[in-house]
Amino acid sequence: MSTRVLVLNGPNLGRLGSREPDVYGSTSYAGLVARCAQLGAELGLDVEVRETNSEAEMVGWLHEAADAKTPVVINPGAFTHYSYAMRDAAAQRTAPLVEVHISNPYTRETFRHTSVIAAVASGTIAGFGLGSYELALRALAEQLTAR
Repeated sequence: MSTRVLVLNGPNLGRLGSREPDVYGSTSYAGLVARCAQLGAELGLDVEVRETNSEAEMVGWLHEAADAKTPVVINPGAFTHYSYAMRDAAAQRTAPLVEVHISNPYTRETFRHTSVIAAVASGTIAGFGLGSYELALRALAEQLTAR
């Protein structure tokens, strides 16, 4: 029986492949979904990937994960820097939660240097392109095995 994991993506991540490929790479969102599902299967994880441009929807997904004790990989996108509602929802986690970023926020604009999510996450992985998701899934699998 595999462990269910939610991979949650915030605003504009559904535009991967066409949005600033010099920053976010040329792989499409569908490619990200496929990579996460494939690696999840290899790790014994049942990975469900979601994307939203809605802060309210993301908060609802975090509540769902907390209620079901579901581990989460989250790329909050722009919500990272200012969404206290999302931070408060993430703080209610009942399973590991790993924050990911495709680019390294600390090498970009100053406003991207602050994450309101990081303080309530199990850990943060950033700057490895879509590989950040793979590292996060591997970290989750390791944490879940250690439990």
